[in-house]
Formats: sequence, C-alpha cells, structure tokens
Amino acid sequence: MNIYQNNYDIEKIKAAHKLLAEFKYDVKPLIKGYSNQTLYINVEKNEIKSKSVSEEMKKLFTGGRGFNMKLLWDATNADTKWFSPENEIVIAAGPMGGITQYPGAGKSIVCGISPLTQAPVDSNVGGYFGPYLKFSGWDAIEVQGIGEKDVIVYINGDEGFVQIFEAPEEDTNSHLISEQMCDIFSDNEEDKKSIATVSAGIASENSFYGCLNFSFYDRRRKVARLKQAGRGGLGTLLRHKKVKALVCKFSGMNANNNNVDDIESIKKVSAKYHREMYDLDDEQCDMRHVGTAHLVEIMDDYDLLPTHNYQYGKNPKTPAISSHVWREMFTQGIPDSCWYGCTMQCAKCVDRFKLRTGPYKDDIVSIDGPEYETAAAFGANMGIFDPHFIVEANFYCDTYGIDTISWGTCMAFVMECYENGIINKEITGGYDLSFGKGEESLEMLHQMARGEDFGKTIGLGIRRLKKLFVEKYNADANFLQDIGMECKGMEYSEYMTKESLAMQGGYGLALKGAQHDEAWLIFMDMVNNQIPTFADKAEALHYFPMFRTWFGLMGLCKLPWNDVEPANNAETDEPAKVPEHVQNYVDIFNAVTGRNIDKEELILQSERIYNFQRVFNLRLGFGTREHDRIPYRSAGPVTLKEYESRMERYDTQLKEKWEFDVEGKTTQEKCDYLRKMRENNYQKLCDAVYERRGWDNNGVPTIEKMKELKVDLPGILEVLEKYYK
Repeated sequence: MNIYQNNYDIEKIKAAHKLLAEFKYDVKPLIKGYSNQTLYINVEKNEIKSKSVSEEMKKLFTGGRGFNMKLLWDATNADTKWFSPENEIVIAAGPMGGITQYPGAGKSIVCGISPLTQAPVDSNVGGYFGPYLKFSGWDAIEVQGIGEKDVIVYINGDEGFVQIFEAPEEDTNSHLISEQMCDIFSDNEEDKKSIATVSAGIASENSFYGCLNFSFYDRRRKVARLKQAGRGGLGTLLRHKKVKALVCKFSGMNANNNNVDDIESIKKVSAKYHREMYDLDDEQCDMRHVGTAHLVEIMDDYDLLPTHNYQYGKNPKTPAISSHVWREMFTQGIPDSCWYGCTMQCAKCVDRFKLRTGPYKDDIVSIDGPEYETAAAFGANMGIFDPHFIVEANFYCDTYGIDTISWGTCMAFVMECYENGIINKEITGGYDLSFGKGEESLEMLHQMARGEDFGKTIGLGIRRLKKLFVEKYNADANFLQDIGMECKGMEYSEYMTKESLAMQGGYGLALKGAQHDEAWLIFMDMVNNQIPTFADKAEALHYFPMFRTWFGLMGLCKLPWNDVEPANNAETDEPAKVPEHVQNYVDIFNAVTGRNIDKEELILQSERIYNFQRVFNLRLGFGTREHDRIPYRSAGPVTLKEYESRMERYDTQLKEKWEFDVEGKTTQEKCDYLRKMRENNYQKLCDAVYERRGWDNNGVPTIEKMKELKVDLPGILEVLEKYYK
C-alpha cells in the first residue's frame, strides 16, 4: 500500500500546471558510456537547449564531476555568488554510471557554487536520476537562472522531450513531491519505477545547508525512497531558483543501456566481486544488514565517535545507538539497492515508523537510513542516545531538505554554546538546548522548516553563527573558532581527528570543506601506524583524494571499493588501496569506453579535475593556505576538561614525543604546549602535501603542474598568473 496516496488530489495538481517551454529531441543510443551532449535549462528565461560534448572535453574532463565543473566554470565568473542567476545546479552520472553488472554504479554527482562555503562544491548521491538522465540522452544537465514562480522540469527519455511548467499545487517536501511525480508521470503502478526526481523541502529555503533528495521507486514497498546529495547547501540553491523538482522518465532499462565496448569483460569482473560480497560481507562490515551504521560501535571502540561537539570520542551510552539496534529497526529480507544490480544492498530502510512530532505527526512513514553519519551526529555528538529520536529527525531532515551532517554538527555547536552561557533561553525562545535535549532539538528543526525563531538562526551554519554570536552576544571569537567544527564554511562530518594528523589534513585540505569523502585515513594513521612520517602522510593525502575523486568522475559509489575486501587483501603490497578492486575499476572503465588506461592514468584523470577545481576556488577568492585552516578541536583538546579526560595520553605524548617535562606543570601549561606542537605539525603537514601535489607553499597549483596535466587552458592560466606575477 502506498502510505501517502490519500494525502493529495492528483487531478487538481495536474490541472494547475502551465507549460512554459518545451524542447523536442531524438533519443539516440549511447556510445560507449557517453551520449555526447548535455542539457541546458534556464528557468528564468524558460530556455531549453542541447550542447555538444567534444572528444577534447571527454579527454580532459572525463565525465561526472569533471563535466559538471567545466560546465559550471563556463557559466560563471569571478564575481558569481551562490545567489547569482548564473550559478548553476549541474548533475551528471559519468561514463560508468548506470551499468548494472558491477555494484555501486548508479551514482549522480551534483555541483554548484555553495550557499554554505561560497565556493564550488560537489556531492555524490544514489537514486535513479543520474543514470535515467544519461539513458534519456544527456551526459549532464545544467539548471541556471532564477524562476519567477515555482517550476518543475520534466525530461521524458522515452518520447524525447523536455518541458518546464509552473507547479503551484505540488507539495514542496520531498517525501510527498516524489510520490506526486510518480503518480503524475507514470502510466500505472509498474511504470512508477521509471520515474526519478530531484527535490528539496521547505527547510532548505530557510537554511544555508539544504540538501537535494534523489528518488527511486521501491516496487516492493510501493513508495518513492530518497537518497541525499547532502553537502554544501545545494538544496538551498535549487529552491532559490524556484525549482520544486527535476523529473526524469525512462522505461527502457536493459542489460546494456550504456552500449559498452566489451560487455563480456564487465560480466567477468563483476561475477568475481559478487561472489566476494556474498561470501565476505557478513564477517567484514555487514553492509547488507545494517549499511554504514555498522560503524557506530567501531568508532566508539577506537575513541573516534564524536561526542558532545567532538569533545570526546566515546560514551558508555553508545550501545543504545549501535548496529544491533539498527539491525532490529531496519526491515530485513527486502532488497535494498539504490540502483539496479547492486548486491551490497546497503540502502537500509525503517518501515512503518509512526511520527511523534511536526506537521506529519501520527503519519506512518518509511525512512531511508540512518547512515552512520546521521546516527553519530544526532546521537553521540548531540548527546541524544535515543534511536527513535534519530529516526524521526532523520525523516524530517530528509523531507524538509536539510543535510543531516551539517544540522547535527551545527546543533552540537549550539549546545556547547548554550552550556557555556554564550546563548540562553532568552535567545533560544525559552528552549533548553543542552546536550541530550531531543524534543527541543526537533522543535528547532520544525522552526527551521517554518522559517521562524531560533530554529531559522541555526540554519545559518556554524561559520555564520560564530560571527553572529560574537557581534550580538559578545562571545569570545577565539573560543568559538576553536570549537566551531567547520572548515571552509562546511560543517565536519562525524569522525574524531584529534589523534590522526593525516585525517586532520583529510578534512582541512579537502577542496569543498570538511568532508571525509576525499580521504578517510584514521585507521591507516592512528590505529595501524602505516603512514608515520610527513612524507608518508602527504603521499596518502595525494593518492586517496585522487582515487576517490575518480568515483565522482565515473558515477560510482565508493563503498564497494573497500567495505568488502578480497579475502587475501591483507597479503597484498598495499592493502589500504585494495589493489584487486582498483584493477577491477580500470578493467571496467576500459570495457565501457574502449580505451586502454592503467591505474596510473586513473589517478591522472582525477588530478586534472582536482587541480582544476582548486583553481576554480582561487577564481572565487578561496583556495590558499589560510582557507585550509582547521578548528583547533580537530587537532587537540580545547578545554582543560578535555585535556584532563585523556590526561595520561596527553602527558605521555608531551614527554615522549616532544621531551616536555610535565612535572609540576599546570594543566593549562601542558594544554598550551600541546597546542603549539600540534598546530605546528598541521602546518608541516600542509607543507608536505602542497609539495606532493605540485602546489606552491601557499597551496596554489603551479603553472608547470597545470601544463603537465594538460589543463593549462586560457581561463585557468589567467587565474594563476595573478599568483605568479
């Protein structure tokens, strides 16, 4: 039963549509993973057109995130702000995106200039939209302009037309509009699987960290489920443009929509991986039963679970939100792929959950997740060890269009500010926002959705909140800088990095802000001590961000790479890289495209885009060493209480690593010296990474490096010449 079907009048919604523009085209078969054209939409001018993709563009920018960044670069200029009409939402799937033989090949990559960071941001997301878009004849879609009224963009890949129409009656919140789009554009229940949407809810209009929801229709549950492009506020950007939804219909799925060069080679590589999944997942990460939530207790065991705004790394209450709890709450025995053919099945779902608060109180809903990041953010980091709170807040963040990572990290920051007297009930509207306050936190989320009171203030994000608290409430700017867990304006994802210098760099040096999808090096660095020197760490902070960038070029999920490993992986020369799986990706890329790259060329493909994006940051006034600064809590204990909670550890480090005599020293003296040493180490790490990446000491790619990568294009050189006069 469709649990939302009685909540709206489809005929009334359809009758209110007003067609604003239409574009017809011939849907042609893909050629080795490419359609060789992109779709341009301007919702301000009601303009729709196609753009050709040259061989040079494929050679230099590859696809996915590379295409997105190139299209966004061409559409914008040095003065473009996130709210400028020329800023774009750009979505692509990449040449490997949409294959159904190898797991994790259904990803879309979304880019735009971020409301949160003011710089280019990329976000990787599941759901069907990206592959359906490509199979409908488009390697990417650009959405530019700001609509006068709410609109929907509809791409029909079966019949070959694109429409823009006014949409005054549709719901805005994602769990409803996704259902409505399935009802409006499908011919029957079976046909609903052909509909994929992109939307953002009402809270994204009142926050700088709105997320995008990409839908896929679950035929067994008979509900449109949601995956999130969470980071960077791209949902805020979509609603700023007055777009309620992007909708794509494609019903011609077969085993080779990509029209690949060598399907048999793909099948051969894939068969071996599927066997690994079935044989090894239960004993490794158990992704098919609990998804990424299996990490909760692992992080707690290693003192890495952010607790009370990253002050601590573990808590005795963690079992209340650990994987055994999620295994019980997630529906088991129903396939949970967010794209066809993915045997990892990690898109877990809580079904028939009765909401207790908000505008949908007492509704029975299905909720995707929570993922690890959400469970850690809403649980330990906010000090709320209640799985029912986590699930309810997860639902509302999703349908309202709010990034769960940013909201959870932002709430944890606000809670610490409240407990330190920086804000109080008079400021919060009478609400106690101490750690552990679940009902009050949900009220803040509902206020954000309504655009009211202190809940809307929380939607500013940590960087803007720090400024507000200093200017309005006379807070200590240095203290807020230390405890406000953001870098480049983006809130940290949910890992404690105090004891991992490499992971501090993974956050601080990431192009888009503090997100772990470039490099997750905690275990290599802290647990296994595999990268002890600055040079070792710099090499890791070169290879892994480049390798992970490649997933975004291709339309791939990172999880099948290393969340299930071959049984003999530990015996290889470089087990952290999972070399057999790296070769799998090389082989499949070659089989799709007909090219003949090796694993070194794979890294070069990513380097081109990575360095190009760094120059893009520079064009907008970011991208130098000062913007790679991290909050000190990412590197060490800010308060005396934090130091004393791990005093033996810190005292030992001071004595053995830096030969500092701790005898007779006050906690403050020890804390100050530890800070000096750790901040100095972070700068040394930056030096080493910049050198390894071919950048100058200020973090600026050299002209020689861009020439080496063959992306020394005129606009790029103009930006760099300002730094190398």
